[in-house]
Amino acid sequence: MEQINQYPIGKYKEPEEITKEMYASYIDVIALFPGNIKLEIMTLNDEQLDTSYRKEGWTVRQLVHHVADSNINCFARIKFALTEDNPTIKPFVEEKWAELSDAKHISILPSLSILEGIHERWAILLKGLEKQDWNRTFFHPDLNKSQTIAEAMAKYSWHCNHHLAQIKNLKKQMQWK
Repeated sequence: MEQINQYPIGKYKEPEEITKEMYASYIDVIALFPGNIKLEIMTLNDEQLDTSYRKEGWTVRQLVHHVADSNINCFARIKFALTEDNPTIKPFVEEKWAELSDAKHISILPSLSILEGIHERWAILLKGLEKQDWNRTFFHPDLNKSQTIAEAMAKYSWHCNHHLAQIKNLKKQMQWK
């Protein structure tokens, strides 16, 4: 059961090939994510927001702040890749960011606002990309390799759906509306 809670849609698997249709699905995930997560969490009270989705996992509150932090970083990485030649990006230690006071104790509303703004701009940016733009790269020092925008979007589409499923699973387990 713990594995299901940790990876409710399965662990990330990098696609062997990324098609034009997949670009469109990534854009849809990015465009719809803020509304989808808001739909799942806006009825939760503070006690529910401070419930971990799995044993020794982050709370719902931390998950919401985490996706805002993570997606800010990815949006910036995409913009760097579009405007520079294979820039080296700055990784962030997400586990430590999730333990900071702004992720553990404040309202989720600022992060929902961030998600709405970033995702609106991100979807517009992605819709305007030409085929060759999806192949632009950034270098990820933690992975010690370059990633294309298409590869990053495959992972971030999964990432959004992954955390959304964690929240949905917790609500179902706890029988929350």
